[in-house]
Amino acid sequence: MTAIAERAVPAGTGRGSARREGWRRRGPLMPALIFTIVVTQVPFLLTLYYSFQSWNLLRPGSFHFVGLGNYAAVIRDAEFRDALLVTVIMTLGSAVIALVLGTLLALLLERKVLGRGVVRTLLISPFLIMPAAAGLLWKTTMFDPVYGLVNFVLQPFGVHGVDFVARFPLASVMTVMVWRWTPFMMLIMLAGLQSQPTDVLEAARVDGARPFAAFREVTLPHLRPYMELGLLLGAIYIVGTFDEIYIMTQGGPGTSTTNLPFYLYQRTFQGYDIGQAASLGVATVIITFIVMTIALRTVFRLFTETEGR
Repeated sequence: MTAIAERAVPAGTGRGSARREGWRRRGPLMPALIFTIVVTQVPFLLTLYYSFQSWNLLRPGSFHFVGLGNYAAVIRDAEFRDALLVTVIMTLGSAVIALVLGTLLALLLERKVLGRGVVRTLLISPFLIMPAAAGLLWKTTMFDPVYGLVNFVLQPFGVHGVDFVARFPLASVMTVMVWRWTPFMMLIMLAGLQSQPTDVLEAARVDGARPFAAFREVTLPHLRPYMELGLLLGAIYIVGTFDEIYIMTQGGPGTSTTNLPFYLYQRTFQGYDIGQAASLGVATVIITFIVMTIALRTVFRLFTETEGR
């Protein structure tokens, strides 16, 4: 009787039941998914549409289809190439310096010292400050030529009254970004150090390896995936820097601190050229997508190596 009853059940019932079960599980996530699509993908599709149009808000009736003309103008635009170069220097420079400092701080915090928890909290605090607040803090409190703390500290060495933001704009902005992102790198490196097997280090010490040699031959290879992860994730976030530039330098002097996001802002809200601004936005998205793809592959490789140990 049981075999007859099983044969009596339609063949597609089990498959349909599994499909309904799958939709029942996905159902609670659908509102969030729809909201994400509406908020992110619909504006991007509109941006892609406007990138093929010539439309300047200051010229009524200028809206017309130009195809790839805006993208050709972007490629020929010398200011775009300058902004791209500034973006590369600002992103890679800040990420690499923050990674080096974060690694050094992680090595210090890995040691058992008095007040280590308090020191960790203090070192993490810059990462929790809003970007606009960080830019305003450094411009008015740290780099001010009259009342700035940097001039006060350097005064015994003959440095005083230096307007760092005006004389060294790119270095000033990069300093703020390094200050903000060093705690992020420190946390990643600290996680890598805490995951390192202690028996390998103890074996190196027993074999007579000096601390620097043990770090170079044992710790550094272990931290390499974490360094790649921190560098790439930091680059993804730093490439979109806008607040610090707007607060501290307004993209100047000239175009010395104008990166791609700020150049996009200038073309949109100062030049009112919607068509070329949209093409710039699409180009920025493509560049960011390339960086994110590399970052995701690095994360996948890191997890694969961790599971294989």
